Amino acid sequence: MPQPDKKEFLYKILVIGELGAGKTSIIKRYVHQFFSPHYRATIGVDFALKVINWNQETIVRLQLWDIAGQERFGNMTRVYYKEAVGAFIVFDVTRAATFDAVLKWKQDLDAKVTLPDGNPIPCVLLANKCDQPKEGVGNNPNKIDEFVKENNFSGWFETSAKENINVDDAAKMLVQKILENDKVQANGDSQPAVAEPVFSIKQEIKNGKNCAC
Repeated sequence: MPQPDKKEFLYKILVIGELGAGKTSIIKRYVHQFFSPHYRATIGVDFALKVINWNQETIVRLQLWDIAGQERFGNMTRVYYKEAVGAFIVFDVTRAATFDAVLKWKQDLDAKVTLPDGNPIPCVLLANKCDQPKEGVGNNPNKIDEFVKENNFSGWFETSAKENINVDDAAKMLVQKILENDKVQANGDSQPAVAEPVFSIKQEIKNGKNCAC
């Protein structure tokens, strides 16, 4: 039986990046602990839900939006991005061109969705397919460090959906940043903690009753 005072939160998270970077594979690995080398290209947008027992008092539900790589700069991305509170941008370390597009994805994201205080939503960069031979910037972690700092990312991870490398850790970092923002928005307090929800996309669920989403 769930504890009556247990809080549940729903967060909308975007997973964006160039076609073939491995966005769908990362989501499948994170949500279902499953990997297949055979995925068809995502058309438009797909969804997945991940439930996390964050601590004894808190359950976090992540609504992951898998945005097709070819959707960038289309009019629909503004609709897709609406009310998101966090994002992953994914590039493929075996294809340097997918990193070249990361900044455009980040700029498009920051232009179309912000936190209630006007700041960018937390965004974690994923250098995916790190189990394979790397090309270009994938071989230069120091350059990625510099890029992440210059462009206001929350952090970055080398990931592999196939080998299950750092997928959970990257998600943990993003959720922590979202929870910290909740605390700041609700209380004007910089100390990270779970607070009452302030974003309209997420709704608290009490006494085991689910929310409309």
